[in-house]
Order: sequence, then C-alpha cells, then structure tokens
Amino acid sequence: MSKKTKGINPDLEKAISQMLKDVMADPTTSITDRMKVIDRSIKLEALKAKISDDEWGSGFMDGDEDSE
Repeated sequence: MSKKTKGINPDLEKAISQMLKDVMADPTTSITDRMKVIDRSIKLEALKAKISDDEWGSGFMDGDEDSE
C-alpha cells in the first residue's frame, strides 16, 4: 500500500486550470457553466492556502473568546 502524499495533485491543478482557460475562451459557454468552473478554481486556491498555512484552524475551540 502506497503512502499518500500531502498536497494537491498537480494533475488536478492542471486540469482545472485548462478547464478555466477553455471555458472562458468559448463564447458559447453559459454563465452557469462559467461560474461552476470559476467556483472550482476558487475552491482549489482556498485548499492550497489552507495546506500552506500550518496554523490554519489551530485556534479553534481555544475558549479564549468565551471567557469574557
């Protein structure tokens, strides 16, 4: 059994990037389809930011704000 590497699959990044380019270049694409691809791209960027930030979510449920 192979060990899974941490991070985003580079093939997935390339596929979403290519899909975004293709959809935005095609004038016949509906606004709904364009927004779906844009949403996927934004979610990918959010995941990349989350992975690169080691402290992301570390303060969750600390209770510091609730002690007042």
